[in-house]
Amino acid sequence: MESATKSIKIAAVITEYRRFSHADVIVTKFLKGFPTDVGLLPSRVQIVSMYVDQFPEGGDLSRHYAAQFNIPIYQSIAQALTLGGEQLAVDGVLLIGEHGDYAWNEKEQHLYPRKPFMEQICGVFATSGRAVPVFSDKHLSYNWHDAKWMFERAAQLGAPFMAGSSLPVGWRSPWLEHALETPIQTALSIAYAGLDSYGFHALETLQCMIERRVGGESGVAAVTCLEGDAVWQAARDGHWARDLAQAGVMAIRDRPSDELETLFHKPALFLLEHCDGFRSAVLMEAAEDAALKTFAYAARIDNTIHACEVHLPEDPHPHFSYLSLNVEEMFVTGKPSWPVERTLLTTGVLEAVLDSRYQGHVRIPTPHLDIAYTSYATIPWRPTGPRPINGSLQPLPA
Repeated sequence: MESATKSIKIAAVITEYRRFSHADVIVTKFLKGFPTDVGLLPSRVQIVSMYVDQFPEGGDLSRHYAAQFNIPIYQSIAQALTLGGEQLAVDGVLLIGEHGDYAWNEKEQHLYPRKPFMEQICGVFATSGRAVPVFSDKHLSYNWHDAKWMFERAAQLGAPFMAGSSLPVGWRSPWLEHALETPIQTALSIAYAGLDSYGFHALETLQCMIERRVGGESGVAAVTCLEGDAVWQAARDGHWARDLAQAGVMAIRDRPSDELETLFHKPALFLLEHCDGFRSAVLMEAAEDAALKTFAYAARIDNTIHACEVHLPEDPHPHFSYLSLNVEEMFVTGKPSWPVERTLLTTGVLEAVLDSRYQGHVRIPTPHLDIAYTSYATIPWRPTGPRPINGSLQPLPA
């Protein structure tokens, strides 16, 4: 199997490749192997080309690994996909549009060029008369227009398409996975840090769970972002379930406190109104010096609360191993490991949440987010223990 699949050639299209950037925690694993609970798994595919948009002074890794693994760095995305020729010459694309020196806008969104990169990728597909699988790291774009274009263009060209966060394949403690068609009454995720960068992770933590409810995902009809004292007032007014947040906190093994107001002294809340009448929420600690630095989830099912922590280890960041293994599975089989509609939806919700915040914490109707889809049956690669074991924590080879 390995000799057969090693002929699968992958182009890596990257904004910036430095230590602990998303290019490092994803592409480097494709080069050196994936640390997992069962040990270091070698890649079944081969990175054969790179396009790198920015080279940080003193910290760039792309040239180092290009020399070590004999991978050419091309001057354009088109060249990276054609290997310097005229036609598509690779079998898959990693689009890592995260990190780098790019502008921010007034809504505190980081304006990464994911859609312009995808345009170049799809241009090569179109002129070559064939398409190959693409993985786009994190949310599709900072704006709905671009995200929808990426989704629709990939479908138009017949390109298998995956995107998203590593949170859906983090370690869950205790293990919690809803069966399909679970009668979830309401749900909430807990997260921390910036509302743009980590708010996306919080939404994917929530969405990968609630998409498994009765009827599947129906889309989101409206969102509201609240901050500060308004978060606690909304709980008192019955707009979100404080007991779910308390249960999520109590599932966190190394929590610094049991008290919500202590853990969330700069709270932010996303309220989601789904098209089928379902309600969900995200509670975040937005302080830069957050004491709470983990993720959690809680849901009410048959008037009983079920909760878990979602744990992401530090170096070698093995949650990205499981994310990458699922992406690799798509490169090998041609079938995405989970529906890209999840990330299309969370992308649109995040933009609307930040619009709500920028406009004074108003309710924002989102009729364009009527994205209905069905969750996966199974995921090919994931950890099921409460914490990583030794194999996941071994450093990558030099």
